[in-house]
Amino acid sequence: MKLKGLRWWVIGLIALAAVINYIDRQALGVLWPDIAESMFPDMDADGRKEVYAWITGSFIFFYAGGQALFGKIFDWVGTRIGFAISIGVWSVATALHAFAGGAWTFAIFRSILGLAEAGNWPGAAKGNAEWFPAKERAFAQGLFNSGAAIGGIVAIPMIAFMTIYFSWQMIFVIVGLIGLLWLLPWLLIVKAPPEYHPNITEDEKKYILSGQITKEDSVENVSEYIPTTTQLFKHRESWGVILASAAIDPIWWLFVAWIPIYLNGVYGMDVKTIGIYGWVPYVGAMFGAWFGGLLAQNRIKVGWNINKTRKRVITLGCLIMFPSFFLLIDPAAFASVFNSVFSFLGANMNSPTAAVIIMAIILFGFQTSIGNVQTLPSDMFSKKTVGTLSGFAGMAAKLAVFGFTILVPWLTRGENYAPAFYVGAGLTAAALFAVWVLIPKVEKVKAIK
Repeated sequence: MKLKGLRWWVIGLIALAAVINYIDRQALGVLWPDIAESMFPDMDADGRKEVYAWITGSFIFFYAGGQALFGKIFDWVGTRIGFAISIGVWSVATALHAFAGGAWTFAIFRSILGLAEAGNWPGAAKGNAEWFPAKERAFAQGLFNSGAAIGGIVAIPMIAFMTIYFSWQMIFVIVGLIGLLWLLPWLLIVKAPPEYHPNITEDEKKYILSGQITKEDSVENVSEYIPTTTQLFKHRESWGVILASAAIDPIWWLFVAWIPIYLNGVYGMDVKTIGIYGWVPYVGAMFGAWFGGLLAQNRIKVGWNINKTRKRVITLGCLIMFPSFFLLIDPAAFASVFNSVFSFLGANMNSPTAAVIIMAIILFGFQTSIGNVQTLPSDMFSKKTVGTLSGFAGMAAKLAVFGFTILVPWLTRGENYAPAFYVGAGLTAAALFAVWVLIPKVEKVKAIK
């Protein structure tokens, strides 16, 4: 039976995988105040924060290696089997958290989780390159990235609510089972790439495949230049993608890993109150993912080329983030100004509300940029190279995240997060440098003679 709009079913399942991915990874951060209190009753807040940083760091370190590993795996075995391996292993690893008895066992299970969850991103980049024409890729990537944001929106209140009825151990088992259930529709629907899929319509197949060669490309370039890994690293464009990813990704993880800890440490919130506030930043991320993808798609539709579109949309996102970090350093002042301006409405914003709203603005800007950063490999290299470059870029990004995560407890001693936010602002400038200086033009690269 032919299935109309099959590519949207595929990206929908990949986006759902991202939702599950973020539910699994967010569980520890949301539950940490309760876990830390029971496991480390004699530690002060800074000590518990350091333990959490090293456990999270083990996740990120193996996540970094997993990016490169799964980039190769997806290029070897394809999108269908690659995703099945990735989500199957990470779901089992999530459930194993229920058996953790201390920092070391948590670190081991987080390491397995990180290694396997890493497959989601090079897999999404490869799936996007396979299933979408160039003009739809940023929007498709935005849909996928919105899955990560929706995962954050869903995970924090859902896990906080579950603590009313279940122990933290049972919560890990439940969220692990969700990923295993995802495998059923994935294996049933995604049987092969679009060229060979038995259920794709001829019109959709033609639309996808013909749209993967833009008017700026030559058929010869697309079909013949498949660089080896060594050749890949000789292109400055590859380093532009890698360094842009390494600069921008720690911004996302600053909030993904630390929102619950920040709200607990700065505002004294317990797990249930974190559930009320902690999801708000991800709403901004969700809208940013949609906005960045739709804006890029619209600009290409009205005649902008790929180079102009990618660079300007990435720049817009960074320009949203940069000043917002300085507002986040003193959210009480932002709340005071807001209350003065909108006093005629009877508005009364408090500091934690202001903080999560500013975080939402930052994550809106981040997602506006990141979807277009992540499409750069497919814009510049052949489909057979996309997974490899995306994997190395992801690995570099996660190594940067690892270093930043380990530094956060030191940067935020005494619950002063201002130094961490200054670093975040600097990273936006570094990302812009990588995109504008190291990538002279976003177009299919040619072999170096």
